Amino acid sequence: MPRPEKVQAVADIKERLDGAQAVFLTEYSGLSVKEQQQLRRELKANGAEMKVVKMTLARLAAEGMADELTELLLGPTALTFADGDPAAAAKALKAFSKDHSVLIIKGGLLDSEFLSPERISALADLPARDVLLATVAATLGAPMTQMAGLLAALPRNAATAFQQLLEKKEEESPQSPVDSPQQEEEAEESVEEAVEEAVEEAVEEIIEEAAVEEIVEEAVTEKASETHADAAAEPEDEDHENTED
Repeated sequence: MPRPEKVQAVADIKERLDGAQAVFLTEYSGLSVKEQQQLRRELKANGAEMKVVKMTLARLAAEGMADELTELLLGPTALTFADGDPAAAAKALKAFSKDHSVLIIKGGLLDSEFLSPERISALADLPARDVLLATVAATLGAPMTQMAGLLAALPRNAATAFQQLLEKKEEESPQSPVDSPQQEEEAEESVEEAVEEAVEEAVEEIIEEAAVEEIVEEAVTEKASETHADAAAEPEDEDHENTED
């Protein structure tokens, strides 16, 4: 029978896996203690946390998730939980691995879908969340009454938005390397268009829900006003009857 401590540890890891916007796996064994501390600080500054746990427990916690992810939970592997912007966490890992070749990005999970190292690299090249929010405000033109709720709800749907955007970018990216300034400019424009389309798709449902909620709220308010008016009219009717008597 598993020890209570082991059961709790597995539950804690599973909770982090389920709650994070994205999870990235890295092999860190070649990093010094000082370098690991530096990486943790950089990840924390980008809304992510790196945790080192026993792989046997991590595999138990990851049961039911992507098989490719479970297969990577071996050896000296750290889990980076992106609680905020998945792209920002991916950028931090990619930048750190460029300066520290011993840090190997093994794979990850975004919106319950497995990410290969190549896809994590592509995710790192996407615009940050604040850019996406600016794009939402600029392109959707939603009423201000809906925009506040939209922006509040977007973090909960960030993983889906980034997943859609990543797929868009992969579909629209040129197959050949970008060599000339013109090709680079065209590639940037393609990514910007993908940003707008992916964000619109990701938040369209939220806007519709906000509109429905507003209609329901207006109906409830109107009904409450009618009830209040009827209640206020009853004493006047009684006074009128007493006067006739």
